[in-house]
Amino acid sequence: MLDRAHRGDIIGAFGRVASAGTGPPPTSRRRRLAILLAVTGPGVVVMVADNDAGGIATYAQAGQDSGLRYVWLLAALAVVLFVNQEMVARLGAVTGAGHARLILERFGRRWGMFALADLLVVNLLVLVTEFIGITLGLGYFGVSRYLSVPVAAVALVAAAGTGSFRRWERAMYALVTASLVAVPLLAVVRPHGAALVHVAAVRPGSSPGSVLVAVALIGTTVAPWQLFFQQSNVVDKRITARWISYERADTAIGTALFALGAIAVMTACAVAFSGTALHGAFADAGEVASALRARGGDWAGALFAVALVNGSVLGAGAVTLSTSYAIGDVTGTRHSLHRRWDDARTFHRSYAAFIAAAAVTVLIPGAPLGIVTIGVQALAGVLLPSALVFLLLLCNDRTVLGPWVSLPVHWPAAVTAGALAAGLGALAGIRLRSEPETAATDAAVSGRPTWTMPAIETRHSPPSSPATPATYRPRAGTLREDTPAQLMLAAC
Repeated sequence: MLDRAHRGDIIGAFGRVASAGTGPPPTSRRRRLAILLAVTGPGVVVMVADNDAGGIATYAQAGQDSGLRYVWLLAALAVVLFVNQEMVARLGAVTGAGHARLILERFGRRWGMFALADLLVVNLLVLVTEFIGITLGLGYFGVSRYLSVPVAAVALVAAAGTGSFRRWERAMYALVTASLVAVPLLAVVRPHGAALVHVAAVRPGSSPGSVLVAVALIGTTVAPWQLFFQQSNVVDKRITARWISYERADTAIGTALFALGAIAVMTACAVAFSGTALHGAFADAGEVASALRARGGDWAGALFAVALVNGSVLGAGAVTLSTSYAIGDVTGTRHSLHRRWDDARTFHRSYAAFIAAAAVTVLIPGAPLGIVTIGVQALAGVLLPSALVFLLLLCNDRTVLGPWVSLPVHWPAAVTAGALAAGLGALAGIRLRSEPETAATDAAVSGRPTWTMPAIETRHSPPSSPATPATYRPRAGTLREDTPAQLMLAAC
């Protein structure tokens, strides 16, 4: 345990659990519910934050261009996501160390710095996309990005700098609650049985875009930052092995909320644009909001824009926090939301610096934001397989987890996710190399013009209208420094 602030009572948004309790597990339903409310948080926040700017845009694109043909993939990815996040939650509760710290101690400084460097680069690019989402969402209501971006940046820094984990978690729960606007969005577009059957019957295509949508769904659903965030957040909330079952339930609740929001957005866009000229004509999330307004009325466009802004802010907070946690893990400095600015300067300064860097990037006139978006998917595809390898090796190492090592059922899910990310990423790269020629040929044959992302300044505003065993912790100095390849061979 690097930070003494990680020791003490669990102080959650909806309750408190004393750390001194050593008796038998509570048996009354009321007491178990009270503990669950106090423990719940890291799993719900990380899962709902997965429906961020990139996620909502990807679900909208999948629904608008492909109907409901990718719902099965989204449901399968939700299961994989739960398995992965349950493993990192278990690692944090048992060891009391963040993900970056365990990689550093178990595999050596070289691999620890590799994991940190990749995370920093990818997280910065992801954070830029979150601010792009904020500009597009609030731009729908006519708010200038020169106002929306600074206000969002200040709000994010203020929420994390209060020195109170409970206040930060309550702010996150407010955003989680606001994310449920995706459900009434589905009701506003008024789907009916015939429409759902029609969009579900859309036949798969073989265009490069269909492959890229599948890659984007995997990349935006199973992201490396989630592993680092939840494990460190579990540690920061002081959840120990005694409460693993409650944290597992927390992760399951978050998975259900994630799937609900993602499927609602995909289905709403599939129903709204099926059989229209907008089917297969996805441009960006801002254009989706305007198109939903034209198809479903003012409420449809407004609800989508609110969901986009809310998801972007929640995602930005979680992604940046995973970065600051990882920096604290590797540098050995204090890193806790329980500490104020003057008590954890590296932690809070790195958080503010990342927010400021991403905000400034979005505000630069003529910045290549389209290239940034593509780079996020490419780099995330590179990092995800290696991150899953580290995760599997750590969760199957009895030196690290003792009796809490993973069951055999965890291997297929994580290996499948890594294989899908690597395989589809390679296929997408091949498709992207040939896409300009393919697009030009398609345009010549069909007479349709190709689309290029416009600068944000040129976008027009829309028309105005209204209990378990005691905690096991490895002793200092007992962790060997083996390479992932050696450990993988040993595991086989």
